[in-house]
Amino acid sequence: MPEDVTTCALCGSTRSAPFDRRAFRGRPVTNRICLNCGLVYQSPRMTASEADAFYAEEYRLLQEGSAGPTARNVTVQKARAESLAEFVQPLLPSVSRHLDIGCSLGILLRHFREKYQGQAVGVEPGEAHRIQAQKEGLNVYASLEELEKACEERFDLVSMSHVLEHLPDPVGYLAHLRTAILSPDGRLLLEVPNLYAHDSFEVAHLFAFSPHTLTETLRRSGFEVVKFEQHGRPNSALFPLYLTILCRPAAQPDLAPVRPERGVARKRRIGMLWRRVLSRLFPHRAWQMQG
Repeated sequence: MPEDVTTCALCGSTRSAPFDRRAFRGRPVTNRICLNCGLVYQSPRMTASEADAFYAEEYRLLQEGSAGPTARNVTVQKARAESLAEFVQPLLPSVSRHLDIGCSLGILLRHFREKYQGQAVGVEPGEAHRIQAQKEGLNVYASLEELEKACEERFDLVSMSHVLEHLPDPVGYLAHLRTAILSPDGRLLLEVPNLYAHDSFEVAHLFAFSPHTLTETLRRSGFEVVKFEQHGRPNSALFPLYLTILCRPAAQPDLAPVRPERGVARKRRIGMLWRRVLSRLFPHRAWQMQG
């Protein structure tokens, strides 16, 4: 049975209101908004055991129509890897050990390994994609827990591309990466869908981050932002579909209460309306790649 989320994962408030309800590929998806901080989150949602079974058996079929790698998925991953590399290169002169969580086929890992000549390690729960990455010579674990049991050394770069929105406790997960996985002077690279331009509401997306709630999530986790960008690469030249952030462990923890965001529903409506208008006016620039 789905579980109701009664406490905001960002600020801890129990005050929420309905935000969006729809069907995603035949599955009901309901999102609520925290009335204290403005975080949008899915409730009810899959339990932990249901989520494990879903990612093992259904996720790739639902998203890509195939349990194994597809040509379309490979194309998108290659373009996204190039975009992320361009984003971080001016600020990362070297990377000795790179961990990519949710590494899929390992395309981002291989791309960074070619550029930096460092060690590449991945985490990928999907068996078919993990096996393919391993066949390509990558060291890929099924879970972060499995990686930690293997006593891997800490990493000076940890990347999570389109992963954070799937996790039930983003603040706790990021804090654990900071204290146990990332080196003290390392960097964390994140990319998530942007609530104000992306469709966002999918059955596997437990959170829909705005620029504000994403940066507050990182602050609460003990990170400070080094570089932040809203963009549409590789899919759109017009819409800020994605939020990409490079951050580092904060020198001093910021213990201030979560700063609330107001007008979230209005910003969402304006962003999606603008997207519809520009899609009609400039379809080829609006959607450069399907995926």
